[in-house]
Amino acid sequence: MENYLNINRNSWNAKVEPHLKSDFYFVDEFLKGRTSLNSIELELLGDLKGKSILHLQCHFGQDSISLSRLGAKVTGIDLSDKAIDTAKELARKCGTDTQFICSDLYNLHNMLDQQFDIVFTSYGVIGWLPDLKKWAHIISHFLKPEGTFVMAEFHPVVWMFDDDFKEITYNYFNEKPIVETYEGTYADRDADIVQEYVMWNHSLTEVINSLIKSNLEIKDFQELDWSPYPCFKHVEEFEKGRWRIPQMGNKIPMVFSLKAQKKSS
Repeated sequence: MENYLNINRNSWNAKVEPHLKSDFYFVDEFLKGRTSLNSIELELLGDLKGKSILHLQCHFGQDSISLSRLGAKVTGIDLSDKAIDTAKELARKCGTDTQFICSDLYNLHNMLDQQFDIVFTSYGVIGWLPDLKKWAHIISHFLKPEGTFVMAEFHPVVWMFDDDFKEITYNYFNEKPIVETYEGTYADRDADIVQEYVMWNHSLTEVINSLIKSNLEIKDFQELDWSPYPCFKHVEEFEKGRWRIPQMGNKIPMVFSLKAQKKSS
């Protein structure tokens, strides 16, 4: 779909204001120093002091700024111009030197000429991209030789179900674009917004093989039976900061994490 970028940019621009006001993004606490990062990605990222990081699809930059607070030199990119304007303002308020660029991920090579120690992306990101081969090529392009790619993402099994997790509605594999209209947002289901969006499901095979074929070697891969976010309907917190779908329990994977290294040649 040629116009998916405009549709999704409008969708994410509409989310910025309700997300800033939501408990989900706890902006007031964040400005006072609370991190937005989870143990899943922090364990894979390791010591970040002095590291350069490219953060893909950063929304309004909380994770980017959190990475800066850990001593990294961070550049965040996102499709949404409203989100990037907000990210710059949040970084100013937080006193970090985090850089932000408004760009479609696939066009980033025309906007940025630099290689990084780490490329990072997390949670609800790859579904907005139609082509993971191009995505993996971008990651490899911006990584230094022997640089590290770290991602944490919702498991593709989750995206097979309807919103109530009662039946399988969508294909596990990348069959075709999913074009739908929604009311509210995952961070505030009562938000007064109605937006069309375009998404794609991506299997683990597609994710992993795209990276392998772009000169990246998988170093760590995990599947987890819980989510660090209550962003699905009817979730329950079974341990502090860990949510599951009640009727599913621990029977399905909800998140996967991955660490890969760019080969030196």
